[in-house]
Amino acid sequence: MLTPHHDGSPLHVSTQEPVLGEIVRVRLRVPDGALAADGSPIGPLAWVGTRSNPNREPRFDEASRLADADADAEDAAAGWSWWEAPVEVENPVHGYRWLLVGEDGRQHWLNQLGMSLVETRDRDDFKLVAHEPPPAWLAGSVLYQVFPDRFAKSADAPYDRLRAAGELPEWAIPAEWGDPLDPEPPGRSAQLYGGDLDGVREQLDHLASLGVTLLYLTPVFPARSNHRYDASTFDRVDELLGGDEALVRLVEAAHARGIRVIGDLTSNHSGDAHEWFRTAQSDADSAERGFYYFDDDVPNGYESWLGVPSLPKFDWASEELRRRFIEGPDSVVAKYLRAPFALDGWRIDVANMTGRLGGVDLNAEVRRTIRRTMIEVNPDTMLIGESTNDGADDFQGDAWHGAMSYAPFTRPLWSWLQQPGGPAGGGIGFALARVPVFSGEEFVAAHRRFAAGYPWRTRLGTMNALDTHDTPRFATHARPGTVPVGFGLAVTMPGVPVVWAGDEFGLTGVDGEASRTPMPWGSEASPEVAPVLAAYRELVALRAAHPVLATGGLRWIAVGDESVAFVRESADASLLVVAARDASRLELAGLVLRRSRSDEGAYRDPSAVQGLDTLRYSTDGSEPLVAFGELRLEASGSKSPTAVAGGPAFAVWELPGVDSPGW
Repeated sequence: MLTPHHDGSPLHVSTQEPVLGEIVRVRLRVPDGALAADGSPIGPLAWVGTRSNPNREPRFDEASRLADADADAEDAAAGWSWWEAPVEVENPVHGYRWLLVGEDGRQHWLNQLGMSLVETRDRDDFKLVAHEPPPAWLAGSVLYQVFPDRFAKSADAPYDRLRAAGELPEWAIPAEWGDPLDPEPPGRSAQLYGGDLDGVREQLDHLASLGVTLLYLTPVFPARSNHRYDASTFDRVDELLGGDEALVRLVEAAHARGIRVIGDLTSNHSGDAHEWFRTAQSDADSAERGFYYFDDDVPNGYESWLGVPSLPKFDWASEELRRRFIEGPDSVVAKYLRAPFALDGWRIDVANMTGRLGGVDLNAEVRRTIRRTMIEVNPDTMLIGESTNDGADDFQGDAWHGAMSYAPFTRPLWSWLQQPGGPAGGGIGFALARVPVFSGEEFVAAHRRFAAGYPWRTRLGTMNALDTHDTPRFATHARPGTVPVGFGLAVTMPGVPVVWAGDEFGLTGVDGEASRTPMPWGSEASPEVAPVLAAYRELVALRAAHPVLATGGLRWIAVGDESVAFVRESADASLLVVAARDASRLELAGLVLRRSRSDEGAYRDPSAVQGLDTLRYSTDGSEPLVAFGELRLEASGSKSPTAVAGGPAFAVWELPGVDSPGW
């Protein structure tokens, strides 16, 4: 794709942590022979610069031309021109886009969606964010999600002791580890297998062997369900999971292995057995009465999450609720970030609905209060919010460091890699939506459309999940051979790759409940599991070996129906990534695949070969340097190479770092 390029990475933006009033330098790269949005040549340029919208008043800043890559006469594509513009950060979220005006008078706009011949919308602008930055470790994380009841039972699991004594909670339906799931109520939420936090601790070596650096626990508070999203208190850890001491032991052991741990809070609702709600029901004059929405005109007499009576909704107008739950050193949010628990952050459940009901919208106040409390207790903690659909407006850097969202990555990926002719003609019931079948072009278009709403650094902290505890397992409907393709994209696209416990075992499940099966420990060496586990380990190792995958820029270079290709790039190193769902041929426009001998007969550093991108070669110059996979590249002379796949394939090659002007 020979189009002008800019993203929020350090190649193109002088600082990732601007402050209000700072002059930030932003850079645009324009290839020789650059193409407009309609595929026609842009031609000579008369003016290049940025258009910002500070305080909702447009402002233009002219760019200056910095340097050109020298052309190699033998190459069809010569190189890049660099342009730089100064942008003053006048608002906490400062949007800008590029404008290129040709000598022919045509205007060419560039924003996060790409090139356009007509003026673009503010919401799709590139963004400089002056809010408190995320912790430096977040973008490089690999996240592993655990549903405690189904992950592992310790040798001294409280479940076994309580079951033997007849002291399990009255709501619980006991199950053995190998029993099948009961998908129907009441078993759906009440079936209890007895996993505990010491069981998680005893399996930390498995997480370490995968290369996991961040453990996400779904709720650990007492409740009346196996999922525990209906908390009955936030004051202690469920005894069934081992209590407070078990959480302390788990976090200490994880930290000793270099694994951080985050918890899960329900800021939208509690359970109907919660001590606050019980007091509110019984005493109309209590402070707790103001924690919820009581209304005789609605079912059950109170508002609840999607009308489910066991999940009464919080009213965040209550200052006392804020004090107890999210604000200040004595709040629930603060308690578990401090010693002895020392959690490294929170995932907030139903963040999109929190504080919102009809004409009331307190969402921004709640999320900002949570983050302010976290900064006061430990600023090196992360905060991620669940938003099942397009929630970009909530993720502009004022609180959430990233999104647990299915719109930018998960659903587009499923649409591309799911089996055609699946349920309901190809649509899969998924996170309250139907998933259609996409071509590669549609996959990339959907990803870019939803990702465009996020600032760059928020994208780096957003979850790249193939699936979660709320969705079907990816492997259930994926085309044969495409699980490594999907997870390969999760580890190589901007964002935090996610392993939902059991994915690495090849587990399947037709919906969120069915995906919560107990882990099949002991099957790691089986013929069905071993190849999947090996692929996950290799792909996580790829992520760890190449820091550019955490913070480098993203540039799409070729998109077809069956395969797609992009480059992750930085000044130090770059990677070419090609993903194919089926047999295909994909021309990698602008890429130079060529060896060159020096006068002494040795192969010289390929970075000395001019071109938009040049593949690194092995020491003897015989083959391109492959970082992962076995997909084949074909080339003829100085023409762009073609990626050739005989079926589903995922491959990564090393490129030199981008030769850019120094800051």
